Amino acid sequence: MPKKGKLDRVSLRWNGKVDEESIKKVDKIIKDNNIQIVDLKFNDLPGLWQHFSIPVSELTEIDDPLTSIWIEGVGFDGSSIRGFQKIQESDMILIPDPTTATVDPACEIPTLSIICDIYDPITRKPYTRDPRYIAKKAADYLRKTGIADKSFWGP
Repeated sequence: MPKKGKLDRVSLRWNGKVDEESIKKVDKIIKDNNIQIVDLKFNDLPGLWQHFSIPVSELTEIDDPLTSIWIEGVGFDGSSIRGFQKIQESDMILIPDPTTATVDPACEIPTLSIICDIYDPITRKPYTRDPRYIAKKAADYLRKTGIADKSFWGP
């Protein structure tokens, strides 16, 4: 049995860590803003935003934190996204990054927007065509090789 307050299962997340403090902050945002919908966002290969929505209960009504969306992610059809997968190998996983959670001010229904990382469900590794993963790898390379201590990424 896991110790109270600690998740002892390693997330699929590329750095292998579950940020419990950020998850607690997301819970607070949800309660404080009466959030009803969670919009899971990610970029396709050309860099355009893609998204789909889930009910907030998928984040808040967790029986076992070790099998929650924060660790196991949520499946989606990668064949419907330009530059991703063929129809016969279309299953993919999104894992929300709790540090990116923000209330969407443009939505009539209280909505939480969260940027996700994309994973391959077979290898359980980051998807090689995920623009976020590519940027993280590039930033790590710059740091490790001593080319740059900091790099700034954005539109």
